Amino acid sequence: MKPLLTPRFFMMCGFTFTVFLSLFQLLPVAPFRILDMGGSTGVAGLFLGVLTYASALSAPVTGALADRIGKRRMLLITSLAIACFSFWSGLLSASSAYMTEVIPEDRRAEGIGYWGMSTMLATAVAPAVGLWVYHRGWVWLCAGIAALNLVMAAIAWRLPPDSTVAARITRDRFFGGSLVEWRVVAVALALFLCSFGYGGLMTFVALFSDRSGITPKSIFFTAFALTVLVTRLFSGRLADRVGHKRFLMPCLALTTLGLGATALAQTRAQLIVAAAVFGLGFGSQYPAFVGHVLNFVDPHRRGAAFGGILAAFDTGIGTGSIAAGWIAEQVGLRGAFGVGAALSAFSIPYFLWAERRFLLRGAQLPTSVEAVPADSGPMA
Repeated sequence: MKPLLTPRFFMMCGFTFTVFLSLFQLLPVAPFRILDMGGSTGVAGLFLGVLTYASALSAPVTGALADRIGKRRMLLITSLAIACFSFWSGLLSASSAYMTEVIPEDRRAEGIGYWGMSTMLATAVAPAVGLWVYHRGWVWLCAGIAALNLVMAAIAWRLPPDSTVAARITRDRFFGGSLVEWRVVAVALALFLCSFGYGGLMTFVALFSDRSGITPKSIFFTAFALTVLVTRLFSGRLADRVGHKRFLMPCLALTTLGLGATALAQTRAQLIVAAAVFGLGFGSQYPAFVGHVLNFVDPHRRGAAFGGILAAFDTGIGTGSIAAGWIAEQVGLRGAFGVGAALSAFSIPYFLWAERRFLLRGAQLPTSVEAVPADSGPMA
């Protein structure tokens, strides 16, 4: 049996930790920088929204480019490029696709779940680090982030090259075929319906706590992060065992319940329970979704597939962040979270319809699926 916890796996965890340590130093500090330069809170929110949209819209293309020029080469190029300008989509889609070569097929959701813990750890510490460095000056923050980008490039340089022939650069491979994996984009819109509420929640839940008299204001984030970290220890393994699709359905339902419970929460205990329910569902759905959808994707097209997934996911976050503010002005924050819950409720019926329409109809499964146990296959 192919091992999961290999040196290459831990190298990719280190790479991802560095990526998000860099990203989440920038995101919370950017609004303060814009305000210090004389901008408004609206402009600050627009900056974050545009950054998310830029990642979402470019992800399908950058993911496909990783298939053509090689995931390791894409990681190296984008790690160096990001020191000068933002290229998050290329990093995220290429690293996700590269990771699928490292993780055994029959432990895909488990491996992705463990790998995602490096993201959560970076997200937990990076904002505080970024704000502390920013007090020393914007230049110091930019220099620190650039140094992290060079560390990312060094890790990418040490990674073994791709094992697939798709990494060979030829004229036909680079310019031929479709860049975007449209089938995956269509199915991943189910994640858009869930991440819409997530975007609004992450943007305004601290303000919601403050207005509701709930302290500390960060209690939702703490409960959410702890729930995700704990459940990731076993949720991926369980998804591989019972079947990715069978595991995904309750995760989507719990995400909806968590959003609804947040909208109704009036006390600290109720908000903690809502955060735990939301974290249990939202934190576990991505590994299961990826594990299921990749069963229908040729191994040479995994970069494009991850690009499509990230496009839907990030578009939902960006749209939710911007729309929740406008909705809150009309009906309040509870109403904004309620709208997110309502949209999330459509994720299950939409996923089932899109799966039949775009994945199951006339599907030609890649040969790598033969290594996946029958109970975790496409019809699970």
